[in-house]
Amino acid sequence: MQQAVTAIRVTTRGKGLFEITSEVEGWLSRQGVTTGLLTLFIRHTSASLTVQENADPDVIADLNDWFGRLVKEGDPHFRHTLEGADDMPAHIRSALTAVQIAVPVMNGRLVLGTWQGIYVFEHRKMPHRREVVVHLLGE
Repeated sequence: MQQAVTAIRVTTRGKGLFEITSEVEGWLSRQGVTTGLLTLFIRHTSASLTVQENADPDVIADLNDWFGRLVKEGDPHFRHTLEGADDMPAHIRSALTAVQIAVPVMNGRLVLGTWQGIYVFEHRKMPHRREVVVHLLGE
């Protein structure tokens, strides 16, 4: 059994979903593992991770729009407002999604469905540099 770990840095352009599948697959292909489990963890509280459809860009746009309607910015009930009107909604959106995901590895490849991709889901308006830690356990 072997382990490997790396960090993938993602520069976002503000709110939206940013696919990182190819970066993850590229790193995985250099590890020499045929069977295992890949865990991804985002080191932030106002962004998250998701596995989502990567074929139709309307899916990504609809998800982003829906979360914007679900948790509105500027809600007068929020106490945490020092970092801007989008910060507390970003924390809530992150809490409703995932900061960690696991993907099986089989025959040296991620076991994703035909239309699935791995995304960083940026919940803040401004661009950010996000870090996703990738941990592989396998043989």
